[in-house]
Amino acid sequence: MALALTEEQQLLRDTATQFFQERVPIANLRKLRDTNDPAGFDRDIWKEMSNLGFAGILISEKYGGSDFGPVGLGLVLEQAGRTLAASPLISTVLLCGSAVQLAGSATQRQEILSAIAAGELIMALALEEGPHHNPAHIATRAVGEGSSFRISGRKTFVLDGHVADRLIVAARTSGNVNDKSGVTLFLVDPKAQGVKITRTHMVDSRNAANVEFDNVIVRADSVLGSVDGGNDVLEQVLDIARIGLSAEMLGLVQAVFDQTLDYLKERKQFGVTIGSFQALKHRAAVMFSEIELCRSVVLDGLSALEARRNDVPQAASLAKARLSDTARLLTNEGLQMHGGMGMTDQFDIGLYMKRARVAAATFGDANFHRDRYATLEGF
Repeated sequence: MALALTEEQQLLRDTATQFFQERVPIANLRKLRDTNDPAGFDRDIWKEMSNLGFAGILISEKYGGSDFGPVGLGLVLEQAGRTLAASPLISTVLLCGSAVQLAGSATQRQEILSAIAAGELIMALALEEGPHHNPAHIATRAVGEGSSFRISGRKTFVLDGHVADRLIVAARTSGNVNDKSGVTLFLVDPKAQGVKITRTHMVDSRNAANVEFDNVIVRADSVLGSVDGGNDVLEQVLDIARIGLSAEMLGLVQAVFDQTLDYLKERKQFGVTIGSFQALKHRAAVMFSEIELCRSVVLDGLSALEARRNDVPQAASLAKARLSDTARLLTNEGLQMHGGMGMTDQFDIGLYMKRARVAAATFGDANFHRDRYATLEGF
């Protein structure tokens, strides 16, 4: 595993750093939150991101992307995490774009990937059905009727679900509720008859929705991949998303550490800066060490995706578990070191804490991934 970035990757990182700091500072999230923005993200900013190539990083040049690879997207997501930038990068690029590339037909790839790379299509993956991440639990049913399917069921925590132009829905076409086999992925028009979408307001001011399907009819050519073969695609897509989200969380914890360090150097007590107190120095040193460990596991996960290594599932669970734990530690420490002021909306630290909690639960929390890692290793 190469722990050093190439010249092109460094250039991409520098471009993303400048873009998010100048165009999508944390004030952008505050504005979206305070105005209860109907989209939940700035569409003009998303178009700028697409023009810079961020939406097409994982997409082949054949479809208008740059095919820069997972490490490149990870670098962009890390910088997005630093400013808590709200965008469809995770829902549309990481999840749905990856699903279409892995399982889409030639026609589906041409139509969908080209639109994603151009920033013209927002997509959402409708997978979860309960309060906790459990990709094997699929009760939503799709019953075949001639050359079409009829979908009925309910999905929760659909990222960007209320603004999506197209949904990818995981539905059971055979087997029992908790069977890993028998799941099929469908492309569904959110405006189709029988689809009901309800936006939910999350604590981190990000987008999610509950989606209900009441006898929604889709054609057979809406199947993404093969009938009953959706689980294999989902496993790969979720691991890509877990590593990508871990990269975003890496940017988040680094921003928390930087802001906390600045506060320790400015805040005075008993006539001296509180950063001179030995106890706080020790706690800051622990925070720094944890971030460096996280940086290594995230880069390893991204490199595993890029090299298509056999241990991608282990790398994904390792990264997600480590970053979920560290994000909790860093935001807790940052809030405490800011003192009572850290609890107020005057400081950004509370916004980072809220995002950290939601991100940790997304695609499986630390306990989920520790258990998964142990199972993958045969324990």
